[in-house]
Amino acid sequence: MIASCFRPILSLIVTLCLALGLTSGALAQSAANSSQYTSQEIVDAGHGFFGATSGGLAKVVEKAFTSYGLPNGYILGQEASGAFIGGLTFGEGQLFTKNAGQHEVFWQGPSLGWDYGGSGNRTMMLVYNLPSIEGVYGRFGGVSGSAYAIAGLGMTVLQRNGVLVVPIRTGVGARLGLNVGYLKMTASPTWNPF
Repeated sequence: MIASCFRPILSLIVTLCLALGLTSGALAQSAANSSQYTSQEIVDAGHGFFGATSGGLAKVVEKAFTSYGLPNGYILGQEASGAFIGGLTFGEGQLFTKNAGQHEVFWQGPSLGWDYGGSGNRTMMLVYNLPSIEGVYGRFGGVSGSAYAIAGLGMTVLQRNGVLVVPIRTGVGARLGLNVGYLKMTASPTWNPF
């Protein structure tokens, strides 16, 4: 009931963010080649995937586009994670590319730091500088932080051999912390996070 009352307001905010924020990136996007995604394509995919919880999605996507440019792939999936000093994350989804189609991808990984809680997330990962589908498989390291109770939206950056993966997560649960870790991307599921 409450969420349906805020839907028109969230739509207006997203539209204003897109109108104001994406003007600066218009020149960069006009130079996009056929293998890259524009911010509008990513926002549209995210709205369809995240649904009503995507009010802040346009701002997060704009931040990623301003910092890293146009991605040549993205992943939509789900993940579960939990931590008490050390943590584990497991997820699965679909990698979308314009030139090589869709591919199933799984990820898992450990983390270590000041981190407590658990969450279930719907995750969109923007993928930059992907030379081939095989380039997404391997360990991507980075620093992550989170602070939310019940729900939240956040972005982190992971890197491996020049390929960047930028997970944008909307989660349900309670999580507080800062950690260092990696995500291991694989073509098939595994329970081994290392």
